[in-house]
Amino acid sequence: MAGEREVKEIRIGVYATEEQARDLVERIKLVLCPEPEHAGPCAVPWSVGLVPGEALTDDHYPELVEQFRVENGSG
Repeated sequence: MAGEREVKEIRIGVYATEEQARDLVERIKLVLCPEPEHAGPCAVPWSVGLVPGEALTDDHYPELVEQFRVENGSG
């Protein structure tokens, strides 16, 4: 049915330090809601989270790890 909504999930894998990942989360929040102090809820409800590093391994995103190694001369 047109206009019906359902939850969609977008995952973004990054090869970063915890500090870099947290900074990226803050930047993504501003893209999703550039005026966080607005009245009322956002037109499109959203949430963002950060998965702890120990929950993932290099095996989850091998192409990301390889890209990092190539771009940083360590591979």
